[in-house]
Amino acid sequence: MIRFFLCSALLFVGLSNVQAQKKSELIDQNQELKYKLDSVSRIVSTAQHNEKLGLQRADELQVQVTELQDANATLMKNLNSFAALSSQDSENINKTLATLERKEKQLKGITDAVASNDSTAVVILTNTKQVLGENAKVGVSDGSVIISEKLDFFFADGVGVNPSSESRGWIENVAKVANANPKSIITVASLNITGEMDIALQQATAIASILIKEFGVNGERIIAVAQDGGLRESLQIKLQPDYKGFYDMAKGDVKN
Repeated sequence: MIRFFLCSALLFVGLSNVQAQKKSELIDQNQELKYKLDSVSRIVSTAQHNEKLGLQRADELQVQVTELQDANATLMKNLNSFAALSSQDSENINKTLATLERKEKQLKGITDAVASNDSTAVVILTNTKQVLGENAKVGVSDGSVIISEKLDFFFADGVGVNPSSESRGWIENVAKVANANPKSIITVASLNITGEMDIALQQATAIASILIKEFGVNGERIIAVAQDGGLRESLQIKLQPDYKGFYDMAKGDVKN
């Protein structure tokens, strides 16, 4: 019986030792697993943190890429606008230069026309003195050559509307001057002191008619007028450049 108890006690002690050893081993294994779990958790946490940082960095990079793309698009737009403006400015400059060149030609044309009108007056004056003689009553006023003679040289006592035969030679010489300068405009003016403008106009018209019908002066160039002579009667024939044509030409140039 005692042996049985001893054996049982030894078996119990042995079993207790075995259980204690296994428990210790289990505790050690549990501790080791806990360390491994903590290590894995830290690794996972670190990975998650790095992933979050990576995603955040990726978002930041995407924002920067978008900003750079927008900036590049704006730059290209500005460059295109600058190129368009430069092209437009160049075109405007070319147009301005062309306009200035055209205006310069127009001004030159007007200047040449003025010079031509002045030279025309000199030519008419020279022709008049050559044809009518140095003693002819001729003068220049405002670019016009004015040939004058007493009214009674054409009409007896300065009245009547039929020119005398003696005046035909003078009228013929005036016609020669007029025909030698076909671009000039001719004004025949009868100046009286009586105020009878109707008679004065008939006298001027009679002289103009002789110039046209007998001596071949173009009637479109001749104007007959009556004027108040103040204290002096006379008949005047004015030859002047075609100012109307000149002004029409100048006006047309200015409009263009």
